Amino acid sequence: MDLLPGVRAREVPTDRIRMHLLGAGPEDGPPLVLVHGNLSTGRFYEHVMPDLAADGYRVLAPDMRSFGRSEPAPLDATRGLDDWADDVDALLRALGVTTPPHLVGWSTGGGAIARYALRHPAASLTLVDPVGPYGYSGVRDDGTPVHDDGAGSGAAGAHPDFVAGLRAGDRTGDSPFSIRNVMRQTYWSPSFTLPPEREDVLVDEILLTVIGDGGYPGAAAASPHWPGFAPGATGLLNALSPRHLRWDGVVDLERKPPVLWTHGSDDVIVADGSMLEAGTLGRAGLIPGWPGADEFPPQQMVSQIRDVLDRYAAAGGRVRTEWFDGSGHGPLFDAQQRWTTTLREFLAASSH
Repeated sequence: MDLLPGVRAREVPTDRIRMHLLGAGPEDGPPLVLVHGNLSTGRFYEHVMPDLAADGYRVLAPDMRSFGRSEPAPLDATRGLDDWADDVDALLRALGVTTPPHLVGWSTGGGAIARYALRHPAASLTLVDPVGPYGYSGVRDDGTPVHDDGAGSGAAGAHPDFVAGLRAGDRTGDSPFSIRNVMRQTYWSPSFTLPPEREDVLVDEILLTVIGDGGYPGAAAASPHWPGFAPGATGLLNALSPRHLRWDGVVDLERKPPVLWTHGSDDVIVADGSMLEAGTLGRAGLIPGWPGADEFPPQQMVSQIRDVLDRYAAAGGRVRTEWFDGSGHGPLFDAQQRWTTTLREFLAASSH
């Protein structure tokens, strides 16, 4: 791998899976774990790792289960994101890390680090456009699933042309459903452009994804409720379903790590009324037969995150929120300098 200066790669055997890991900074520095999101790898953090390492942190960016170069292993969706949380714990134990880590989680990774904090001490949590605290799609404003079976969420919601392109290893921008075009339109603001060689690197990283029932998108299941599908028991998209995932339990933690929440104002993936969510698509007429907002409301994801973090603060936790106007799902890309500065300030404040 042709990595940026100061970034190194290694394979780490753990008691769960073998994990591919990017690292930077001193081996004896405070641990800072960067957990990537859906359809990405640890390399999506590579461009910010040298700056974080310059502050003395031991920066760790693993490829999570089903993604990148880590050992292929099925994800038990009925545990939500606990497989990812447990893999982070196993990695830290394998590395001999004994101090509570600072954790950064982007998108799906945000849910994973919150789940980690429910069972393990953490020095701080940084949530970067995180999956909502009650899962993704089919969630009422109060956080309860629209239907008990999680109808409207899970693997069957993935567009078949998109999955077929991933399976075929499509690196082109010929189809609107190619990962290159999806990344350009949703991972960050469409007005932001990566250098072509860097875009090629990240496209290739995504194409390492394990495609199938145990990985992405996961095993599909039918539902008697609109829109006719529900989450199965394995795979990444099913793990994000409100049937299996929630992380609002952080409000009740006895010891609450400081939290930084950064979010792009133009995020189309995690938003109030995301166009990737069944209720919003139904309201727009893009999924036929929508029963209406009373029966299946569009999910208000950002409002749900804000509500949980407000309750976290009211219960004694320290929360800093930074809104990135004009940014998309990844302010660490389209607002890199401000985002990195914000994180470094927060980490410094959280280390005292």
